[in-house]
Amino acid sequence: MVIVEKMNVANIPLLHIVNQTDKNNKTPLVMFIHGFTSAKENNLHYAYYLAEKGIRVILPEALFHGERSKQFDSTELSMHFWEIVVNEIEELNTLKEYFEEQELIDSNRIGVAGTSMGGITTLGALTKYEWIKAAVSLMGSPCYTTLLKGQLYSLRQNGMEIPLSNEEIEKQILFLEKYDLSLQREKLNNRPLLFWHGERDDVVPFAPTYQFYKEIIPMYEQEPNKLKFIADPLADHKVSREGVLALVEWFEKYL
Repeated sequence: MVIVEKMNVANIPLLHIVNQTDKNNKTPLVMFIHGFTSAKENNLHYAYYLAEKGIRVILPEALFHGERSKQFDSTELSMHFWEIVVNEIEELNTLKEYFEEQELIDSNRIGVAGTSMGGITTLGALTKYEWIKAAVSLMGSPCYTTLLKGQLYSLRQNGMEIPLSNEEIEKQILFLEKYDLSLQREKLNNRPLLFWHGERDDVVPFAPTYQFYKEIIPMYEQEPNKLKFIADPLADHKVSREGVLALVEWFEKYL
């Protein structure tokens, strides 16, 4: 039986999912991050499949989402997008340390994954944490600074006023560079990395992520199986069942 437990760790609401037989054992861990305007409960199907394979899963609530909502409308929330992403990256370490202290996880078998904003967060976390053993990005992008510039361009095209000066924008771009995996690919350090992305995605552009993948292929020359990109020609911004099962299989293999 798979157990779903509501928890709050350091003021971070989360769902803790584990097979009952593994509840008190040291297990591999996957931290799965939800997408923009979504909530932790929306990814329970990933957690269920992983728990069946003996992997402990935590689904944290991102800042200003779900239980942490501030009742922002979508425009207001979008202005906090990068604050949410960076906060989530920082909180991953807090959660990892808590489960280590409880002696419930094998510190050498930790994975991180997410959809959309969660995939973006996952790829940024790889720049900061060597303890991430394997990662999966579903509809994410490693190109933080390129994404920010694209977001600003889109807002201007839609006639929206950006409440930031040019100096503040430059400061934000410089700040995001330290989380931008496309600018520091060496931090991948040959860790297993799976991408899934729909070619018709109109939210997180497919092309920059696929270009990044192609550029890092030579880094995995010795162990090419550790890098994979599943491109779905028919999919837009929604993960197919194939993508869900590929994630489960990836962590089963590499954790």
